[in-house]
Amino acid sequence: MRVYLPCTLPALAAAVEAGEVGPAPLTGYAVTPALTEWYASGDTEELEYVALTEAARASLRLLAAAGGKAAPRRVVVAAEVPDREVSAGVDLEERGRVRLAGPVPLAKVAAVHVDDHDAVADVEAAIAALPASDAGDDDAKFTVDGAEAHELMWYATQEIPELLGE
Repeated sequence: MRVYLPCTLPALAAAVEAGEVGPAPLTGYAVTPALTEWYASGDTEELEYVALTEAARASLRLLAAAGGKAAPRRVVVAAEVPDREVSAGVDLEERGRVRLAGPVPLAKVAAVHVDDHDAVADVEAAIAALPASDAGDDDAKFTVDGAEAHELMWYATQEIPELLGE
């Protein structure tokens, strides 16, 4: 199963050093039965994009929690994980959320998706707007959604060292 794991650049660097994405348990996003049922008209590629987008939103929250100690670029690690290692959530608000009981070896990572440098200002604004957005402020929600207007760039696993050196 392809799983999308929210991350940050410092956490990605730590994963490279450790040889695995962890520690467990990990929260990720994937094409779950609940997501497939909810998005009935979508094909697999569209469903994977939805899961990737959910992981990018979770990455934004990780950046906010880091309090400025991580570069303001959303990071999502895409990995191939055996189905038996993934448990899907049942909460309708989190149709694509999954839980992994163990760390993910870097050998299972298929790619990394990261914001381009052009997205930094919008990501910084979205991080600042998160508390008001969570409180229901429509203008803040618009600002948070502005970060999602940026497509994440795709990096092959062999490009990760170069990405971390940026």
